[in-house]
Amino acid sequence: MKKTFWMIGAAAATLLALAAQQADFNVVLKRNGQLPAIAIPDFRGDGQAQGLMAVFNETLWKDLDGSGIFKMVPKSQYPTTVPQQLTDFKVPPAPPGSGGLWMSDWSSPPAQANYVTVGYAAAQQSLFVAYGWLVDLSIPNPANAGAVAKKYPESLDEAGARKAAHEFGCDILERFGQKCLFGSHIYFVRLTGTLKDPVREIWVMDSDGSNHKQITHFNALSDFPAVSPDGSKIAFGSWAHGNPAIFVFSVDPVRDLGFYNQRGASLTSTPSFTPDGKQIVFMSSAAGCCRIFLANINGSDLHSISAGASIDAEPKVNPKTGAQIVFTSGRSGPQQLYLMSMSGLDVERLTNGEGEAANASWHPDGEFIAFAWTRGFMTGAYNIFLMDVGKRDYKQLTHGEGKNENPSWAPDGKHIVFMSTRSGRSQIWSMLADGTQLQQLTTQGTNLHPVWGK
Repeated sequence: MKKTFWMIGAAAATLLALAAQQADFNVVLKRNGQLPAIAIPDFRGDGQAQGLMAVFNETLWKDLDGSGIFKMVPKSQYPTTVPQQLTDFKVPPAPPGSGGLWMSDWSSPPAQANYVTVGYAAAQQSLFVAYGWLVDLSIPNPANAGAVAKKYPESLDEAGARKAAHEFGCDILERFGQKCLFGSHIYFVRLTGTLKDPVREIWVMDSDGSNHKQITHFNALSDFPAVSPDGSKIAFGSWAHGNPAIFVFSVDPVRDLGFYNQRGASLTSTPSFTPDGKQIVFMSSAAGCCRIFLANINGSDLHSISAGASIDAEPKVNPKTGAQIVFTSGRSGPQQLYLMSMSGLDVERLTNGEGEAANASWHPDGEFIAFAWTRGFMTGAYNIFLMDVGKRDYKQLTHGEGKNENPSWAPDGKHIVFMSTRSGRSQIWSMLADGTQLQQLTTQGTNLHPVWGK
């Protein structure tokens, strides 16, 4: 009997220890307790602004809904009357069935919101001007409840209306201590040409999938873009000059900054920047196929980090510490993820050897990685996973809907962009770091290898 109780106690202690070691992936999303409920009624516009309100309202809703920090109150639960400005609210107490002009109409059932946005837009001096308020419904006096109150003048067109909505959404997110993604960019590869003569060029788009622009015009194979920490430069591999080479471009204006490539390499690719933006790591066959190299951003002071006969690729430096590199290697058989110091020492395998793993991307806090893994699926059928690097615990985000690869973290540390074939040919998608809020960002052509930068 005593032995039985001892075994039960030991098992319970083991379970508690294992539970303590498991990663809390809610830390990535910074979710603590119940999410605040927010109501986002449609803004109205007058004159020329009226025809632009649909894009404004849609953009504002998507920005706040996609942030992952709010419980969005369905519009079917809103009161019948919607204030257009803070002064439209009446002071309490509210009469029964007051219809929407008292703050309690929004905080009580059925809406039960903690916050509500109110506002309107007008055409003024050939500008689209939006006036927006975020109302804190926990404050009884409307005069003191304006958590955000601001005017947003932009161009009198859809681009201006969309920008005004983004800016209002950013002010709301910053009120809750969140980073805004408006102004950040996603770089990716677009495949064109023919099967016999394929072309891959580097493109860029806004974080919501709008405003696509072509960066390179090499009419060659260019691939695997990376963005510097300050967002001012990109690096990528290309066959533009007939041999594989690393290119470093400034992004505003777009200009080749020059990168000296060693002669004789039959393969050079997958660059990424160090946290200070002064160096890049990349894979090259300059000293045999294929090792991880480190160089200054002009190509000087080139030296290898990894060694051995295996193929090492896709190096990414820990953005928080600058002291570790996660990379893909086939040194133990099928490709897996490994970790090593910046000097190439203390090599350890991160993934357990099951299936194939690749495409690691560091979370901005340097504690988590997103990566692609075939665990539980056939060869080549990748899904996106998260891993707590310290605890080696992991969580699966996508579940067999096409091939899902090349995850990259957004600057807010809450969103991930990746490529997926779930809609047919490869396209760029984004999601929250718990696998929800999926959004398709590209629809035309074939699009690959996204990376999210400032």
